[in-house]
Amino acid sequence: MASRTIDRPPIAILTDFGYRDHYAGVMKGVIASIAPGAQVIDIAHGIPPQSVVAGAIALRESWRYFPSRTIFVAVVDPGVGTARAPIAIETKAGARFIGPDNGLLSLAATDAGIRRTVKLSSLRHRLQNVSATFHGRDVFAPAAAWLWRDTSLDSLGPSVRSIVQLALPSTAMSARQLRGEVIYEDAFGNLVTNIDRSTVRRFKASFRAKSLSVRIGSGAAMPIIEAYGDARIGAPLALFGSMELLEIAVRDSNAARRFKAGRGTAVIVTPRK
Repeated sequence: MASRTIDRPPIAILTDFGYRDHYAGVMKGVIASIAPGAQVIDIAHGIPPQSVVAGAIALRESWRYFPSRTIFVAVVDPGVGTARAPIAIETKAGARFIGPDNGLLSLAATDAGIRRTVKLSSLRHRLQNVSATFHGRDVFAPAAAWLWRDTSLDSLGPSVRSIVQLALPSTAMSARQLRGEVIYEDAFGNLVTNIDRSTVRRFKASFRAKSLSVRIGSGAAMPIIEAYGDARIGAPLALFGSMELLEIAVRDSNAARRFKAGRGTAVIVTPRK
């Protein structure tokens, strides 16, 4: 059963472990030991350390581009070893998600439509000695490998009624301005906000504005453009990126450093004069 790999979905891994240490590689070794035929794909291991929000956003923006029934293992787990539960989620879209119940899985799993959730408590489907600091190796990787081998979700543990939901900050419209904030910083230093394209369209229509300006922190106002290359080298810019969220960038440079900004920094959109 485990050796038949034709048409099998992959196991995809996302962590904040980085690339210096052995942690991500050991997780793959555990999977290979239990499910040697499984294809393992790295989504990312450079999630900022302990940033559950960044991990949740990256997972939400990734899952739909994978084959149906892909098993996603996400580990950004500052509460590892505490009372927070290890869980596995089956969704209506077919994707399966494994990780800590700290909000990390909630954005992606909600998008995919949560069908059922279990707590990973089966002793048979984890490593014999479970470390209080490395559930990625001892709990999550084994569960993913056993799922790949067609172990039923119910065999991994008891049902869970609800999961921890991650609440992203909301935007606000008032006094001829749309206010949001930075929720994600990528490796290029681009600052992704919680302001989506449809909200900007509604805001623009409500004031019948021909164009809009964007300001981050105390920086100068900038227009919204279509592509990074539409700005001159070194110039700050605003555009809608691949997440369909407004982001602040600097052409061929780093916006986070330029504006000394990060998650939580205010971003204001106003009608352009």
